[in-house]
Amino acid sequence: MENSFFVEFPTMEIEDLHVNNFGYSITKSCHKYGPAVRSFYLIHYVLDGKGEFFCNNKSYQLKKGQGFLIEPDYQTVYMSDAADPWTYVWVGFSGKKAKEILNTIGICQDFPIFSCEEEQHPEKYVMDMLQHNNAGSVDQYRQMAMLYLFFSCLAKSNKENAHFDSKDNIYVMHAIRYIQNHYSEPLHIEEIARYVGLNRSYLSTLFKKHTGLSPLKYLQNFRLTKAAYLLSMTQLSIASIAFSCGYQEPESFHKIFRKTTGLSPGKYRIQEQSKSDDNRKKCNPFAGTQLDII
Repeated sequence: MENSFFVEFPTMEIEDLHVNNFGYSITKSCHKYGPAVRSFYLIHYVLDGKGEFFCNNKSYQLKKGQGFLIEPDYQTVYMSDAADPWTYVWVGFSGKKAKEILNTIGICQDFPIFSCEEEQHPEKYVMDMLQHNNAGSVDQYRQMAMLYLFFSCLAKSNKENAHFDSKDNIYVMHAIRYIQNHYSEPLHIEEIARYVGLNRSYLSTLFKKHTGLSPLKYLQNFRLTKAAYLLSMTQLSIASIAFSCGYQEPESFHKIFRKTTGLSPGKYRIQEQSKSDDNRKKCNPFAGTQLDII
């Protein structure tokens, strides 16, 4: 359960930067959102309490003064703490420059957690958006200004932790982007190393240092994350999903998926699509409202 106030606008991908939604939530104990996939970028910032964020087969414990990023097309779950449930603000955005802006701040889906200093108060910019929430040009320009000020807070607090400032991190960033663009193809670590201009051993060392994973493990996790999304959100055949995610043999996909999730792809699809149906039934009565009690 949660008490929330939020505003939503249509997605405008052709713009350089566009505000999709923003809001404020006071959650109850163990309130859970997801598994869900977004079509835009979404940043949550915790004002009070604690909670947990799940993404990329990782779990992150968060508290007051911390936040997390959700990128488009990633399946995520987040849940408030049982004893000290969190209160948070959020802002969603999209556009051609969204990824570039996040890279300058130093957060991405592989490094989704950030912290803000006490005196920064990024939430005040989201609260200003909520107070000026009309779709007219006057409020829309103000909302964009508040979004940039929100980014400014994150950039200032995160400058010591920006992940892609050093030359080593740039190698890792390029390797990650290469994997994300070619995961559906037969892909070898030597190929990635050649692309970034390093030998395999040194790339693996840098990759493990900055992500906690080897390049091969990251590739496997990324493929499985995409496969789980397709199983949850589409009716594509399991063989088609396996091939789309870089598995040349459906049998090998079945084996690694079961080993990782404990379920066969078919059973996983039934489980997750059933959850999605339940979530839609719960959310439909409140569609189009600004004040929701879920």
